[in-house]
Amino acid sequence: MKPHRLILGLCLLAAVHQAPAQGLKVDKKVDKSLKKVEPEAIKKHIWFLADDKLLGRKPGTPGYQTAVDYITDNYKKLGVQPAGENGTYLQTVRLRTAKPGTNATMVLSDRKNTATTLTAGKDFAVYPNPKDASVNLQAPLVFAGYGISAPDLGYDDYANLDVKGKIVLVLRGAPQGFPNTVASYSMDTQTILKNAADRGAVGVILGSTNPRAGVPNFGNGVNNVMHANGEVAFSRTYNPAIKLFGIVNHELTEKLLSEAGLNLTETLAGLKSGKPASTELGHSVNAAYTSSYTDIESYNVVGKIEGSDPKLKNEYVVHSAHLDHVGIGRPVDGDSIYNGAHDNASGVASLLEIAGVYSRLKKTPKRSVLLVMVTAEEMGLLGSAYFAKFPTVPANSIVADINTDMPTIIAPLLSVVPLGAPHSTLMEPVTKAANYLKLDIEEDPEPEQNRFVRSDQYSFVTQGIPALHIKYGNKTPDGKNNLDETVKVWRAKYYHKPQDGIDGVFDFEAGKTYVQLNFLIGYLVAQGEQRPTWNEGDFFGIRFAK
Repeated sequence: MKPHRLILGLCLLAAVHQAPAQGLKVDKKVDKSLKKVEPEAIKKHIWFLADDKLLGRKPGTPGYQTAVDYITDNYKKLGVQPAGENGTYLQTVRLRTAKPGTNATMVLSDRKNTATTLTAGKDFAVYPNPKDASVNLQAPLVFAGYGISAPDLGYDDYANLDVKGKIVLVLRGAPQGFPNTVASYSMDTQTILKNAADRGAVGVILGSTNPRAGVPNFGNGVNNVMHANGEVAFSRTYNPAIKLFGIVNHELTEKLLSEAGLNLTETLAGLKSGKPASTELGHSVNAAYTSSYTDIESYNVVGKIEGSDPKLKNEYVVHSAHLDHVGIGRPVDGDSIYNGAHDNASGVASLLEIAGVYSRLKKTPKRSVLLVMVTAEEMGLLGSAYFAKFPTVPANSIVADINTDMPTIIAPLLSVVPLGAPHSTLMEPVTKAANYLKLDIEEDPEPEQNRFVRSDQYSFVTQGIPALHIKYGNKTPDGKNNLDETVKVWRAKYYHKPQDGIDGVFDFEAGKTYVQLNFLIGYLVAQGEQRPTWNEGDFFGIRFAK
């Protein structure tokens, strides 16, 4: 590991294990309202949202609309003001599912003009294009390692590599010296596409490194958000400069590298150790494909609790949670309704109870608070991506996001992991709030889950807004401190299965603690004299701060 990478990793570690903050003094009225959070109220919200009648809350369905109506009704009862479009609680999110045609072709030509016709579905697959229904492209092919450009971390696959007007072949991964959150960002398809596009590439092909895996089937389509004028508002698999985004199988990946004098196993080991291996591949690609579309409309539900300071009330602290789940799917043990009680009716219930805490206060904090229930998280963080990029308030007025996604209320909450907080000054209110509630703060017990980029707080991070996501820590009442093992067993049975319903395992007292903690974090940010900032030299601050 290079020295500056080690320093970055140690800074993040130190942020998590910093000395306890000074004792937090909470206004008696605030504390009184906090203590009135009722586990039974959390249960009531979850029971409604996870009822079979809502059919899994899939965007664009009557069940999702029922959930939207439930949120707006509760906002009104709690005195939460509308903060959506045109004086409503709603922000329209236009979702497009792009599906591949049946006629995709790809031909490889080497320096001798020897052509090899590849077989769609076996040798390669192409991500459908959400904007261009028909695409033809011919361009040279080059190898760009992981497709990462991070010179500030001493690693750049694009250094001394000309990719203008070319297609780049990349392998999914990151150097082992990268901190977990940085590695997750680096492997995100958006990042890979942007790095290539910024350097003039016209296509990206992911090379498979798994000899047992075939290429994926995109028959169910790839989801995107569209503007009303038909332009792409947000996509995880589309960049306007990249005309071809595809995948080739392990055998072809190995062959292409071998013909350029690279051994795949050795190349992977070198990349992992931080040694780029970018090179020309001596091949060109001639590809053509088509895409078809299905469009629906869904909604983010946005409410506002107006701040009390004449100036700071024009700044906003966001509490976010996704309202959607996956709908009806493959039956498991005779049940095909994926109710999403934990994922994420529990998070939505938490935000409604945060609104309840505010409803009992005569004086709100200095800044305003937005409660944003987003759609299409299960489709790729699409609702939050659209709100973060095109918010219903001025974009530069959002100071932080506190996200709640599947808090996993199955056991007492004794310690927490504040995903994302160590990158910014949000770590201070997290520490103060956790101390107040006598909660320990820990590092992520499951970094391999890459949760930092897998939930809605990441949408705000990529818009330069400090954000965090509170997850459970490992501490348990019996002192074994192995909650992650319990969660793994639970997840295998319930996660993204019909069994995640109201008959599952719940600890509503833990739900109450989540509400109190997330409220306090948001309240402290809303009361702070200064808006949160990225830590000096932070990886994400450098890339996204505006």
